[in-house]
Amino acid sequence: MVSYIIKRILAAVGTLLVIMAITFFLMNAIPGNPFLSEKASPQAIELAFKKYGLDKPLLVQFKNYVMNYVRGDLGVSLKMQEGTDVGKIIFQQGKFNLSIKLGISALVLAVLIGIPLGCLAAYRRGSWLDGFLRVMTTVGVAVPTFVLATLLLAFFAVQLGWLPVKSNTLPDFRSYILPVISLSFYYTCYVAKLTRTSMLDAINQDYIRTAQAKGVKTRPLVLKHALRNSLIPVVTYLGPVTAGIITGSFVVESTFQIPGLGKYFVQSVMNRDYPIIMATTVILSALVIIMNLVVDLAYRLVDPRITLTAKEG
Repeated sequence: MVSYIIKRILAAVGTLLVIMAITFFLMNAIPGNPFLSEKASPQAIELAFKKYGLDKPLLVQFKNYVMNYVRGDLGVSLKMQEGTDVGKIIFQQGKFNLSIKLGISALVLAVLIGIPLGCLAAYRRGSWLDGFLRVMTTVGVAVPTFVLATLLLAFFAVQLGWLPVKSNTLPDFRSYILPVISLSFYYTCYVAKLTRTSMLDAINQDYIRTAQAKGVKTRPLVLKHALRNSLIPVVTYLGPVTAGIITGSFVVESTFQIPGLGKYFVQSVMNRDYPIIMATTVILSALVIIMNLVVDLAYRLVDPRITLTAKEG
């Protein structure tokens, strides 16, 4: 187990370096620069390039980025908050915290509702309830998030006035309701569909049929044994999804005016603020890698028969 974790950590470092290199060189391959504006003179742009080290060769700039990251220095903003430390913008100004609060709330809701719905649909296979849940989850997966968010906002906030139009910094419980539902709805429906499919496959296994033939009651058999085995695909799906949902959804954050990391990342791309783009990309990539490792370790909890060795991918 220890050797497996060490191997995965080393692979993670290499993966992050590759992601940083791809992001950096593609970012610099796009024509233009952060300092272009109607009032910017060539002399002012040249001075800005020297100030932030952008006049150096790309390989030197990339090496400096990597060395700064090793020291924990994420650089400074070039345009959006010029001269401000990127780490301060992301962490101390609350952008990452807002996305975490919103993402974890949506993830918990998706798991707490999606898995029971999938189990219920599988347990009542062929019934009207199963049919209704299948239609509902199919529609939920098909409906774009921005459409759902807009409809919820227009009906519950604008027309009925029950909930706030702008959630801003998520100051209270009411401000969470619409953003969390909008962000979690797709994942809830997908988890429900995945759980139902996995559960049906587990129910049809020989050991379940043998236990039923021996007189074991269906409900505890399904909930105790079939559910545990059917959770492996769900856990696999939730790993990378967790990283993505925690780092924020641009659509939801923009709709409800939440100044989270997702919204800020898109703004940084539009403004070509290189250090912010690099930092948010590395943070997202690191979360994906970490969650994939957590998923692999969680397999042992779901199914003790699974072994992890250093030889595995």
